[in-house]
Amino acid sequence: MKYEIDELDRGIIQHLSKDGRMSFTEIAANLNVTEKTVRLRYKNLLDNGILEVVGIINPIALGIKSGAIIQLKAMPNSIKKAIELLKSFREIRYITLTTGEYSLLVQIAVPEHDDITEVLLKINEIPYITDVNLIVQMEVYKNTFEYF
Repeated sequence: MKYEIDELDRGIIQHLSKDGRMSFTEIAANLNVTEKTVRLRYKNLLDNGILEVVGIINPIALGIKSGAIIQLKAMPNSIKKAIELLKSFREIRYITLTTGEYSLLVQIAVPEHDDITEVLLKINEIPYITDVNLIVQMEVYKNTFEYF
C-alpha cells in the first residue's frame, strides 16, 4: 500500500525544509501535536522514501562559484547511453529528460568560469550528443528545498 501524506506530514516536511535540525518537540508545539506523533510520522516519512535527511552545502564556501544550464540533443536511440556517461561527470549536479528541441538538460557547478569551458569540451566528446546549448548562470536569486 502506498503511503499517503496528509497535512500533518506536510507540516513536518515544511518545518524540516526550513530548519533540518529543528527538534521534534519544537515541531510538535508548532503543529499542536505530541512529540511522539512527530517522531512516528518522521520515521514513516523516512521509511517510505518521502523524506531524506542530508546536509545541504553552501557551494560558495567550497569554492564553487560558477554554474551553467546546458541543453543537449542526443541521438534518438542513444539517450540512455548519453545519460549514463553524463552521470559520471563530477561537475554535473542535475540531469533531466525534457520535451522540446533538446531532450536533455543538465546543470553544472564549478569553481571558476573557465571550468565551464572544460566541462563543455568533455560533453562534446560524448559521441551520442549531437547539439549543445549553453546557458551561463550569472546570479542565483532563489534556491530552495521547500516544496510546500
